[in-house]
Amino acid sequence: MATTTRILCFVLAMVLMGCCCSAKIYKVGDSKGWTAMDGTYYAWASRKEFQVGDSLRFEYDGHVNDVTQVNGAVEYQFCNSPSPKAVYNTGHDVVTLTEPGYHFFISSNRSQCVAGQKLVVFVVPYHQIPPPPPRKILPFAKDFKVGDSQEWRVPDESDFYSKWSEEKQFHVGDNLLFYYNDEVDDVLEISSDLEFKSCDTSSPVAVHNGGQDLIRLTKPGIRYFITSMNGHCEAGLKLRVVVRPLPRGAPKKVQQQLSPLDRLIKWLQSFRPQPHH
Repeated sequence: MATTTRILCFVLAMVLMGCCCSAKIYKVGDSKGWTAMDGTYYAWASRKEFQVGDSLRFEYDGHVNDVTQVNGAVEYQFCNSPSPKAVYNTGHDVVTLTEPGYHFFISSNRSQCVAGQKLVVFVVPYHQIPPPPPRKILPFAKDFKVGDSQEWRVPDESDFYSKWSEEKQFHVGDNLLFYYNDEVDDVLEISSDLEFKSCDTSSPVAVHNGGQDLIRLTKPGIRYFITSMNGHCEAGLKLRVVVRPLPRGAPKKVQQQLSPLDRLIKWLQSFRPQPHH
């Protein structure tokens, strides 16, 4: 019994070390810190991928400013903070991102917020790096940043996103990551080739407008994405993706990747005594 306890404690320690060592701390705005600068924080966040367990470090003058976490996009957009989720005002605040999804931060000083002192980050679940797969099994479940460094914006060449898509192979379980300026563009998913060719925005399947959107490819077929902004789709801001079935040798059912702690709990449950009949 004592040996089993020691083994379990060792495994738990290794799991926790794996989680903590991979977490990152991002200084918001880098050398510029947390202040009023239009467009600065959109550009700053769009170059990073935030995961659960990472932290944001806000550096600012605590005598004249603060960090207010709000609950949604409306409060963020209109610099409205009557019922904040949290308020930080030490001037040296570290905020840990504990759950996936969108997190919105503004200054409670409305003039500062309107001038650009606001930040939205999109947090993805923690990704544990799996062991290398056998050579005969192809990797799967990839993340594709749409447009790569171009991101999601009106391209210089109208066939840019067509070429970008043709150069890649998308499979069930992969993710598309759209990064863009949500004050200029959005992402509309539509259902047909005719709507895609004519840039028809009248009947979208889904609308995304967060500025940092993750879209999972859940089944084989063709997916179509455009923008609702007048003239932008016609100028080439549209994407057609052919989603293939799972690669040969990959599990038929893509299961959600468990965190290290979830895997530990599942393993511990296997030690439960079985009922005697």
